[in-house]
Amino acid sequence: MLAYIAKRLLAAIPVLFGLSIIVFGIMALIPGDTATAILGAYATPENVARVNRELGLDRSLPEQYWVWITNVLQGDFGRSYNLNRPVLDEILERYNATLILAGVSLVLCSIFGLLAGIVSAVRQFGWADRIITFFVLIGISMPAFWLGLLLILLFAVQWRVLPASGMFAVYGGGDFMDLLRHLILPAVTLAVVATGVIARLTRASMLEVLRQDFVRTARAKGLSERKVIYGHAFKAAFVNVIPVIGIQAGFVLGGAVYVETVFQWPGIGAMLVNAISTRDVLLVQGGVLLVAASYVLFNLVADVCQALLDPRLKT
Repeated sequence: MLAYIAKRLLAAIPVLFGLSIIVFGIMALIPGDTATAILGAYATPENVARVNRELGLDRSLPEQYWVWITNVLQGDFGRSYNLNRPVLDEILERYNATLILAGVSLVLCSIFGLLAGIVSAVRQFGWADRIITFFVLIGISMPAFWLGLLLILLFAVQWRVLPASGMFAVYGGGDFMDLLRHLILPAVTLAVVATGVIARLTRASMLEVLRQDFVRTARAKGLSERKVIYGHAFKAAFVNVIPVIGIQAGFVLGGAVYVETVFQWPGIGAMLVNAISTRDVLLVQGGVLLVAASYVLFNLVADVCQALLDPRLKT
């Protein structure tokens, strides 16, 4: 297993390297001048030249990339000129809020997606299967930002039972229950699409497993239907669902960008939107690189978990 993990880690290195090049290249292609955006009304030719020299923007793109990636490998992501603080400090502070939102969303979509997929497969072509399929298709087809606005309109404006924005109450609060109340709407919004995807894949995997011989043998031995479904069929089907959950972990992390904007959640997504609008290049590059690295890490964890359940995958 250690050799398998080491092999997967080595395979992730060129992926992260390629991602760093893409992130840097996209930021370099954004129209406009960074120094002019920083200086605003003080953007005289002399000041622009000075800022370009201080930030190294007067060098060629390969030189700029080499300086940036070398500093990143040493743990120095630079300094945000808009916030006047180290980029890494800002990213880690915001990343904690994003992890809370994405983590809760992943737990919700995994639990409800797996349960919906199991019930739908066991009750194939029944009323439960049709109802679940109907709601799954709606959830997959519905844009998350639009669903978020609907939930705000219903629960925050119409019924006034849940807060519409923020991570904690502006006045008072600040405890766990206050966080939970603010977390419900954005977490549900972020989890809906992923729940539908996991449910569909779980259903397909369960239907395939339920037709196999070992399931018929378990039933012939007189085992209860519950033990056959959850003790044998689901265990075999879950191996194929784990990679999907890993992919959805990356999806909810990336989807937090627009969901955090809708709900004013103080995470890395809202930070990236503000950084892009102010052309805070180092902050954007550091934030996107961290999100991309997290996506690679989630898939690595999913692969390791899948290999633990099915040792044949390690070969």
